[in-house]
Amino acid sequence: MVVSMTATIEPNRRGEARGDQHSRDGQPYAYERVELVEPDWTRFPGWADVTAEQWRDPQWQRVNCVKNIRQMRALMGDLLDERFYADLERDQAERATMSMLVPPQMINTMVPSGAAPGEEFTDAFYADPLRHYMIPVLSDRRTDWPSHPQASRDSLHEHDMWVAEGLTHRYPTKVLAELLSTCPQYCGHCTRMDLVGNSTPVIDKLKLTGKPVDRHEAMLDYLRNTPQVRDVVVSGGDVANLPWPRLEDFLTKLMAIDNIRDIRLATKGLVGLPQHWLQEPLLEGMNRVTTIARERGVSLAIHTHANHANSVTPLVAEATKALLDAGVRDVRNQGVLLAGVNADSHSLLDLCFRLLDGAQIMPYYFYMCDMIPFSEHWRVSVADAQRMQHDLMGYLPGFATPRIVCDVPFVGKRWVHQIADYDTERGISYWTKNYRTSIEASDPDALTRTYEYYDPIHTLPESGQQWWRDHS
Repeated sequence: MVVSMTATIEPNRRGEARGDQHSRDGQPYAYERVELVEPDWTRFPGWADVTAEQWRDPQWQRVNCVKNIRQMRALMGDLLDERFYADLERDQAERATMSMLVPPQMINTMVPSGAAPGEEFTDAFYADPLRHYMIPVLSDRRTDWPSHPQASRDSLHEHDMWVAEGLTHRYPTKVLAELLSTCPQYCGHCTRMDLVGNSTPVIDKLKLTGKPVDRHEAMLDYLRNTPQVRDVVVSGGDVANLPWPRLEDFLTKLMAIDNIRDIRLATKGLVGLPQHWLQEPLLEGMNRVTTIARERGVSLAIHTHANHANSVTPLVAEATKALLDAGVRDVRNQGVLLAGVNADSHSLLDLCFRLLDGAQIMPYYFYMCDMIPFSEHWRVSVADAQRMQHDLMGYLPGFATPRIVCDVPFVGKRWVHQIADYDTERGISYWTKNYRTSIEASDPDALTRTYEYYDPIHTLPESGQQWWRDHS
């Protein structure tokens, strides 16, 4: 396999193309320590009178989430042209796999400094990287291949690997516990769009059927009876939407299981709704949980999800510090590679340094966007991901250099350089694995076959695109 490492034109923070930008000492990337700034939310007409006390109130943030076009209009006043609303309305009706739910905190990081001189605000809003994945519009989507022919609603087959409702056992020693199916915000590229959030005109969502207390107890029973599992990702949805007493109860029972050594709480709410994690009763509860974790030798960490440097603000840093002070072992970031958002080495390094220097958040993973419906405008090829991994090396401390990983169906996370073979003409990469999932216990070929992942078709040479036209 040969992968070209040719230089590329990279987008800057606002998404416009830029050529190679070298620092004064000739390095391809110029490191610069950037002080975090909370953008002024009163620049939006609908929030002109919102006080700092209201802004820090998690209940105010939740109540004032933007859920539809009517609320978007009320917030933006005359800032946005009618063409944007028409574009958004068509996407919601024809393409969106996630319903609108955007907290004020996230909207406030879009076009944080306003439009540039001589630039229309609507154009600036269209170009904004945070808008690109939080408020997708129809004109963002590709018209040639809006979905890959191999795309599926549950592209990672997590539901197939449920050992109890919401408990995915894919890796030998690790499980994913989906405690609930809602989030404080909905991202357009959500890999769990099959289950998470409200149904949309194009996706009728699955529903968790059991009562939460029964589902959670069934998960705990499985873990008590499966001593080879030591690591639990507690997710959803987002644990920020689970009432703290219920989450504390689940974590306390989880830590009482002797074989559980690692617990990771997954929440994009730390970035999109940091106000939630700054509540005093919650922090007091977190201190109780981390005290038990230390006594029992359990590592309790938080994994969050930031995709662009602009989303890392002083409130995010404050919430992270509060959680670390409450005894959380580490806060790590798992971003997603998204074209138009961060799919270039400069944007990724900007984000990593903003996380590390400004907020004490460890850059951990960047996932390739999964093959869900209508996601082709976000996805990048494995070759591009390999180039970006190459360009990240050497700038960050080794322990804080994120790996770019491909979540291969029926396999799991694989570093992008672990590829077994690669048909670059047709965009088909081949991967192997060294473990069986929970549905392969009796499959004699599970460890010898290769598993396929597919590049976006528009990134292929014309001969490869024609092959897919003929065979899709």
